Amino acid sequence: MGKKKVVEKSKEEQLKEKEQVDQALEKGAQADTSRNVRKGRVYVASTYNNTTLTLTDDSGDVLTWSSAGKLGFSGTKKGTSYAATRVGEVIAEAIKELNLKQVKVLVKGIGSGRESAVRSLASNGVNITSVKDVTPIPHNGCRPPKPRRV
Repeated sequence: MGKKKVVEKSKEEQLKEKEQVDQALEKGAQADTSRNVRKGRVYVASTYNNTTLTLTDDSGDVLTWSSAGKLGFSGTKKGTSYAATRVGEVIAEAIKELNLKQVKVLVKGIGSGRESAVRSLASNGVNITSVKDVTPIPHNGCRPPKPRRV
């Protein structure tokens, strides 16, 4: 068995990392404002490693997207609920920029960012008409991977 290496970051490194995330938040998601769209959908794809939000119109054409990795979170921080909250804030800004009146939210996957992304959208003034869980559930399909022995 190998030894575990504990890495401690200095205050300067933590501040630099926080600045990178804040810069990415200020940059935000570039939305195509040339279209006149009133209704849209937000797809929340949450895994253990990352959270991705995609904003589309009713026909499914992508208007903008964002993820925790795109905002500058790296490693295990991408899968946190805080990162998902920040991604939700970026998409909420894009929704306001596009003047969308109604948004349906479709949530897929099992991760810690599921609920916090939806809460972030709601708290930033987005008019959510429905929230639907579209996580794929197998009806005894493929054999799952064997559990890890640590």
